[in-house]
Amino acid sequence: MILDQFRLDGRVALVTGAGRGLGQGYAMALAEAGADVALLDRSGAAETVAAVRAMGRRALDLTCDLSTATPVDLAGVVDQVVAGLGRLDVLVNNAGIIRRGPAADFSAADWDEVIQINQSAVFFLSQAAGRVMIAQGGGKIINVASMLSFQGGITVPSYTASKHAVVGLTKALANEWAVSNVNVNAIAPGYMATDNTAPLRADADRSAAILGRIPAARWGTPDDLMGAVVFLASDASRYVHGAVLAVDGGWLTR
Repeated sequence: MILDQFRLDGRVALVTGAGRGLGQGYAMALAEAGADVALLDRSGAAETVAAVRAMGRRALDLTCDLSTATPVDLAGVVDQVVAGLGRLDVLVNNAGIIRRGPAADFSAADWDEVIQINQSAVFFLSQAAGRVMIAQGGGKIINVASMLSFQGGITVPSYTASKHAVVGLTKALANEWAVSNVNVNAIAPGYMATDNTAPLRADADRSAAILGRIPAARWGTPDDLMGAVVFLASDASRYVHGAVLAVDGGWLTR
């Protein structure tokens, strides 16, 4: 049955930035599909852990600050997942930050922090997870891109650079690891009602301009991404490599 290909029973997923927002939504979706979930957040993910366990799934609460994490630290995170839950089948690189400011005045500190979390941590965590997945015969890596993986944005130079890099990295890893049955793909959320977009939603003019361009005429929510992450984590996407799935209410069609 085709619907059975979407089941994740017996699999283990790691979701970064899982304490709230989109990361929490991804974790809940994977758990609903049958996966046990390791939840990484810099201040813990107690609420998400409780929700996953309430569904009868195992949950592992991991604390890690990606802004200071080294490649060795990130390899250690993967080791903790394997030690605690027995394996690692799915990695969702969701954690990310944004800093806003005119390019002419943008600080080195804001540039470095965004690139570290959104780009460098994504690569080194994928590297560590990829080693495990290759050795066990397969796995799924799902990176979280953005509408700014396709566009330039306004006053977000480091975020735009990092999200373009996420798409390039997704394709590069897919090229190398597809032969090892490791699928590397990305989800590009549209304008979602999260903490990152709170300044935009609070600005009546910007919010109206954004909504006016979205054919669906509303901001997205974590629920809108649940089907996409389950698809890319499951056997239903076994021949999908290096794809970027936009979940954007039609934004990119305008």
